[in-house]
Amino acid sequence: MIELSNFEKKINIIFKDKNLLKQAFIHRSYINENPSAGLSHNERLEFLGDAVLELVVTDYLYKKYPTYTEGELTALRSALVNAIILSEIASNIGMNEYLLLSRGEAKDMGKARQYILANTFESFTGAVFLDQGYSVAENFVSEVLLPKTEEIVSKKLWRDSKSLVQEKAQEYFSVTPAYKVLHEFGPDHDKQFTIGIYFGADLIAEGSGKSKQEAEQSAAGAALKVKNWLD
Repeated sequence: MIELSNFEKKINIIFKDKNLLKQAFIHRSYINENPSAGLSHNERLEFLGDAVLELVVTDYLYKKYPTYTEGELTALRSALVNAIILSEIASNIGMNEYLLLSRGEAKDMGKARQYILANTFESFTGAVFLDQGYSVAENFVSEVLLPKTEEIVSKKLWRDSKSLVQEKAQEYFSVTPAYKVLHEFGPDHDKQFTIGIYFGADLIAEGSGKSKQEAEQSAAGAALKVKNWLD
């Protein structure tokens, strides 16, 4: 079983309920492979942590950018809490070392691991909230995630990628981008989609996500990079 005391020291949060901390790192696949372990997976904590994370980020952005519209704040929040950034932060603080996964999932270090890490970040945030209260959860998110805001704003990464790529494609090529599902895998409760963005018959880029909408945004963002349209 995983020993999390070093992780607690690293992030400077010492849990009162060690089982709650442990649960934050348990993926459903581990439980499926070890049904007699007497453990619970982290999906309920992920549900809670997602809401805590959204509140912390929303409160911060509302106060920091008083002139932004609702739409701009929503786009900025989406850019800040997307799977790519959350998985990157989770990896940076060492969460990858403590995941409990099935043998099959443990071997996959690609897109699937990225989403597992992002979900683990959310479940851990939920565990912090339950064990330590909102202020500690807020401090944790503020320290590890909110510093990313400046980069997102300065590089204008918060703009809606689908709208921007459509605007640019019509301006430069007189075409409206089309999206097509290239792959989908995983059980119904945890689907992953890979979608291609096309200009006419030409595949420009691909993107992945837990929903078709998320994958389309990812593909649009990739197309903007391919075409060098991110000013």
